[in-house]
Amino acid sequence: MLRPAMRLLSALLCSCAALCAQTKKAPPKIFDLAPPGTAGLSELPALFRAAMGRAYTADLPAPAHRLSDLTFLSQDRKERLDLYLQHGRDLKVRQPGVLFIHGGGFTAGDKAEYRSASVSADLARAGFVVVSCNYVLGAKDKPGVWPRNIADCRAAVRWMRDNADALGLDPQRIAVAGGSAGGYLALMVGLSDDRTGPGGDPQAKTSAKVSAVIDMYGVVNFSKHGTGSVPGLSAAEQAAYLPENQCDPKDPPVLILHGTADTTVALEQSELMAVALAKAGVDHELVVVEAAPHTFDLHPRGKSWKLTGVVAGRPAARESGNADLTQVTLEFLRRALGQSAGR
Repeated sequence: MLRPAMRLLSALLCSCAALCAQTKKAPPKIFDLAPPGTAGLSELPALFRAAMGRAYTADLPAPAHRLSDLTFLSQDRKERLDLYLQHGRDLKVRQPGVLFIHGGGFTAGDKAEYRSASVSADLARAGFVVVSCNYVLGAKDKPGVWPRNIADCRAAVRWMRDNADALGLDPQRIAVAGGSAGGYLALMVGLSDDRTGPGGDPQAKTSAKVSAVIDMYGVVNFSKHGTGSVPGLSAAEQAAYLPENQCDPKDPPVLILHGTADTTVALEQSELMAVALAKAGVDHELVVVEAAPHTFDLHPRGKSWKLTGVVAGRPAARESGNADLTQVTLEFLRRALGQSAGR
């Protein structure tokens, strides 16, 4: 009989398999500026200008443009990132940014899978500079995976800041988001110290701090899945790798999205994360989507949603008869990153 942690891993891998199947179905309104891996960031202005000169049909009024497989780690690393930009925007005008981190049970998944591409394109169409990154993958007992996976995601934030001029990015307004395993990584990037925390770099010249976090049905406490251990870590090291232990009043606001039909990561995980944020005095919103499964983008299969939390020190409560999460997500980002964000 499988132990609880193995059942969790099996479920996450099954979810990842479903995502991999979805990668063949590209989200609508995404236009590649160049074939993946054939162009670098220095070519972005020319490629973007050329794209603006092309005709787009009336049924695609708001496409997102993507430049794929850009290098952001050392040359010996195979992991890459994708850049998403709004059609028609001026690269000389600074806009806020979002880093999206894919899921896949920490052992699989890709930056271009359906969910990542769909969320990234939606946010880019709203005016955000969006990056979707890969990170080191591996089983729980594989050396060199933890905390390098967290470090890789921090490196993507630093890459965004270092290249803010080329991206038309406001380096002071960056959020991090992720789904499932990516939700955990987003929380760790957003809540733990970017120099002394897990995957931090005390020698880094560029900050990896962010101004907002979006956790989509993330695994936030491995011990509550029955093993009492965090992947690849000793008992003495575990506490720092649980996002609920990283909460403090200086943390950026957090938006949590989770479905009631999630059979892979229990809704309780997100509820407990919200409790930890509340105790620390951190602005947060928990949006529970009725009948939504584990894996969804901003357009989940569901019936409705309810929001609870604390915003600017005051209780927040809202609900919608529509399961779509686009508006509530954009409102959160614009509030956290500035009223002009994404406009």
